[in-house]
Amino acid sequence: MCTEVTMEDLITAHHEMGHVEYFMQYRHQPILFQDSANSAFHEAVGDTIQYSFLTPRHLHHVGLYNQSKSDYEEDINFLMKQALMKLPLIPFSLIMDKWRWELFAGVTDETNSNERWWQLRRKYQGVKAPVRRTENDFDPGAKYHIPDNTPYIRYFISSFLQVQIHRGLCNKRYKRRRSLPLHRCSIYGSKHVGNVLKSVLRLGSSRPWREALKTLTGDSEISADSILEYYEPLYKWLLIENKQNE
Repeated sequence: MCTEVTMEDLITAHHEMGHVEYFMQYRHQPILFQDSANSAFHEAVGDTIQYSFLTPRHLHHVGLYNQSKSDYEEDINFLMKQALMKLPLIPFSLIMDKWRWELFAGVTDETNSNERWWQLRRKYQGVKAPVRRTENDFDPGAKYHIPDNTPYIRYFISSFLQVQIHRGLCNKRYKRRRSLPLHRCSIYGSKHVGNVLKSVLRLGSSRPWREALKTLTGDSEISADSILEYYEPLYKWLLIENKQNE
């Protein structure tokens, strides 16, 4: 990628380096197993690291943030920024493949596919087209993964998986209690946790993904519990703010 010195590109670099590290770790596997445990794992690895890298404490440690102490206001601002960056992808990534699956199944066709796209956008994202759209338009095609025929449900699953893995790794580093909020946790500098992550990446696709997940998190099922825990302080703050402004 051609980067500039911006926070956006620094975040993207962490995501892409997650792919590169995965490639490097399973390169010794037979060709059939040179892949991730499932496609969502490949998308989740770099973003898992982002959750540690983006903590204000770590940014201060590497000289990218001036504040050295965390407080409640900083937590809320940080979580709001994280939420605006991460959460909109969840419904959009679901819409992408729900629209595509319906097209492949013959539920929609060229006579109503664009209309169906905007029905899904309204239902799951709460947004509508800014101008009138017709079947002469092909709005889904504005997203590269549609004309490229790249599955997108991996990003939906990854949105939950990356926070679940982050929590699992934090628990391994700190034997974490609720006194350490998940959004403040960083695995930076822990060789033990790095070796656990490396051991799973090295497996490639040679073992079932549930086994890989259990090694990292202690659970063999993908769950939304971690993402709910991560944003819990922001959720509580929003409840109070919304009630005060009714």
